[in-house]
Amino acid sequence: LCSDVLFDFPGTDNSEVLPDSIPSAPGTLPHFVEEPEDAYIIKSNPIALRCKARPAMQIFFKCNGEWVHQNEHVSEESLDESSGLKVREVFINVTRQQVEDFHGPEDYWCQCVAWSHLGTSKSRKASVRIAYLRKNFEQDPQGREVPIEGMIVLHCRPPEGVPAAEVEWLKNEEPIDSEQDENIDTRADHNLIIRQARLSDSGNYTCMAANIVAKRRSLSATVVVYGIENASDIALYSGLGAAVVAVAVLVIGVTLYRRSHSDYGVDVIDSSALTGGFQTFNFKTVRQGNSLLLNPAMQPDLTVSRTYSGPICLQDPLDKELMTESSLFNPLSDIKVKVQSSFMVSLGVPERAEYHGKNHSGTFPHGNNRGFSTMHPRNKTPYIQNLSSLPTRTELRTTGVFGHLGGRLVMPNTGVSLLIPHGAIPEENSWEIYMSINQGEPSLQSDGSEVLLSPEVTCGPPDMLVTTPFALTIPHCADVSSEHWNIHLKKRTQQGKWEEVMSVEDESTSCYCLLDPFACHVLLDSFGTYALTGEPITDCAVKQLKVAVFGCMSCNSLDYNLRVYCVDNTPCAFQEVVSDERHQGGQLLEEPKLLHFKGNTFSLQISVLDIPPFLWRIKPFTACQEVPFSRVWSSNRQPLHCAFSLERYTPTTTQLSCKICIRQLKGHEQILQVQTSILESERETITFFAQEDSTFPAQTGPKAFKIPYSIRQRICATFDTPNAKGKDWQMLAQKNSINSFDLQKPNCEVNDFN
Repeated sequence: LCSDVLFDFPGTDNSEVLPDSIPSAPGTLPHFVEEPEDAYIIKSNPIALRCKARPAMQIFFKCNGEWVHQNEHVSEESLDESSGLKVREVFINVTRQQVEDFHGPEDYWCQCVAWSHLGTSKSRKASVRIAYLRKNFEQDPQGREVPIEGMIVLHCRPPEGVPAAEVEWLKNEEPIDSEQDENIDTRADHNLIIRQARLSDSGNYTCMAANIVAKRRSLSATVVVYGIENASDIALYSGLGAAVVAVAVLVIGVTLYRRSHSDYGVDVIDSSALTGGFQTFNFKTVRQGNSLLLNPAMQPDLTVSRTYSGPICLQDPLDKELMTESSLFNPLSDIKVKVQSSFMVSLGVPERAEYHGKNHSGTFPHGNNRGFSTMHPRNKTPYIQNLSSLPTRTELRTTGVFGHLGGRLVMPNTGVSLLIPHGAIPEENSWEIYMSINQGEPSLQSDGSEVLLSPEVTCGPPDMLVTTPFALTIPHCADVSSEHWNIHLKKRTQQGKWEEVMSVEDESTSCYCLLDPFACHVLLDSFGTYALTGEPITDCAVKQLKVAVFGCMSCNSLDYNLRVYCVDNTPCAFQEVVSDERHQGGQLLEEPKLLHFKGNTFSLQISVLDIPPFLWRIKPFTACQEVPFSRVWSSNRQPLHCAFSLERYTPTTTQLSCKICIRQLKGHEQILQVQTSILESERETITFFAQEDSTFPAQTGPKAFKIPYSIRQRICATFDTPNAKGKDWQMLAQKNSINSFDLQKPNCEVNDFN
């Protein structure tokens, strides 16, 4: 064998001869005394990989199939006293940036290659990964109530992490040692199993997950073990059960009797003595076409059919759903609702109060209800005024009269607006133009994976013709920062069906659409009902939700109710929540936040955390609530919310602090920090909206436009005429990053979208 061998090492020439390190046992392949071990990078700290071999002339690292440069190696050489062989040890550092920049089919890896006179030896591959531990558990343990000697199984799925987290169980903040108690098993896939429950097993159980990065605690689960010790207890519980059943049957019988014997009108039955503080309102209905109405000109005294039962509590309003039944009032030109009740009189309402609603003579869209917005009470008592001011839940509406000068129609706090350009209406003509938002059941039924992304907005009258397209602004809740949606504009036909007007991503000659992060601006030439729908292309499609928490005192002076809402991130959706909460006496406790909800089919979890011990407590098994994915993804009907009931230990407690965690499994999360006083006099008011959309819903003429008409004319004259420098509308669109531009209409009109 030759004594000098040429090798191609990293950072060297092929002509360079490595220094000869003469082994004491010639002809021996290198043997690794120490091989590189798998390692984890914690935060931004680099890790060191090392290997040691004997006998070895040189040792180099190879990472992901490529040689590490010679300058990045640190070598040490020593003598093994027992064998007399020279031992070479090499170190390299691997940084977090190197691991993050590597994109391969497997983890980042490194191995050592050692040379001797006889040949080379390779070490094992050592993988390098970035260590982490997510904050939220994939499954928190849930409380249980079990009898003595029953089996208890508490499930726990720790947060995702690298390396995988190890799980430990705590009972009343003390670690559980399953080796010392044969009745407890904690080895079954992180679950806690108590084979035969004992009274001493009652307590609060917490799942702890930890790895080299951090420790995480799950929500505590309360376990209650109960038992019936003797026959006398069995008799006692049986007697109590029979008594409860008897009272329930009596209440139902009396209620049915009163219902069958009441006259037409509203009977408020003072049955609180039988119902434990509940008042029953019984409404009877005579609808159009009833055989009892022999003379069609005769109008019934009452037109609403609803039965409502609720606690007698002055903080609670009357049934707000009564105001949503506007469809029942359509056939009647004059509405009368008679109320006779000693309970109502005690609130300051006379024994006989009448409401009258007259049909509006103005121009309104066919098939839409006016609701209660036009009702005026004859009797001006404060209580009646408060009741009549309740807005309809089926529709929001605004109107304005516009002429040749055009103008802007805005529905405050909804994000919906209508811009009529100058000259769109012929001279010497004027129209009463209306705009409404459907807040009831959507008439647009989604097909397949398609979801409704905006409110249904109606503008009219439908038979009105314009000479210049008008601009309709509709808010939406889609995250359009990435291309994961197919978004469509749809219009409702006279037959009630919906047809596609255009796809936002595609060019269209019929209308022009500009989509920004929170709204869609559309140029249209016909009035009607419009809405935006979206079809997710991938599971990465995101809907933007607005999350908010409201609170109010319960009838029980020690209870406080929290209501957490998750609604589409459109101003009109949140306004509906605000309207509901005003009627329930709710107060906004924290500024609303934005939550990105992915279309990955994972559900939504809402949890109440960090409740002050010994001051407040939450009812068992209600600290965490889960909402199915489909309910959130298609939440277009009623505002989605979860309710939590907290109880004070003493009436002297007036301050409440806790956290509301709203998170999607395998998705994003938001934390609402509640820090409030339950006393209205001490509570800070949080505004529902940052600012009003418009002081006046309808603005006509030049004051409705930010750019004066003369300047708009000069802009149009400048860009309508093509020139050699390319200063035209198309260049202006490109400068503003507008991909699509309607060149079919040469007489362009400059509109103020904002």
